[in-house]
Parts: sequence; C-alpha cells; structure tokens
Amino acid sequence: MVGYVTAEVAAERWNVTVRQVQILCKCGRVDGAEQFGRAWAIPETAVKPTRTGKLKPGRRPKPKSDTFVKEGSNGNQD
Repeated sequence: MVGYVTAEVAAERWNVTVRQVQILCKCGRVDGAEQFGRAWAIPETAVKPTRTGKLKPGRRPKPKSDTFVKEGSNGNQD
C-alpha cells in the first residue's frame, strides 16, 4: 500500500526489534497503524512513540530507602 510501511521497515528506521514495533502497534501507541491479518501497516510519516514512564502491569515501584528496617533491628519495639 502506498504511504505505508511494514513493521520490519519501521523497526529498522526506529532502531528497535520487529516484535517491539508490533507491540507498540497493538497497544495503540503508533498513530494510524492498522493490522491486516498478522501484518501491520504503519504510515510512512509515523514517528517512534516515546516512553510513557508507566510501569508494566504487575510491577511495583522500588521502595524508598527510608522504608527499610535498620540493620541490627528486628522491627520490634521493646
């Protein structure tokens, strides 16, 4: 199709893997991308999406350093 590229071409342009392009398309992060069977049609003018800073599902943020129990303390208040 004129005006569209494959996931393979987009991966080369964006310096990422083909699978990563497919994931970005499936999540709706590539504007104008359409799926035809197993193949993705990506507009030639599409730009690589930037990171959102969100955590993946099931991941917890790292605890802050003040939440750890001090060494030598068992946590009991004697």
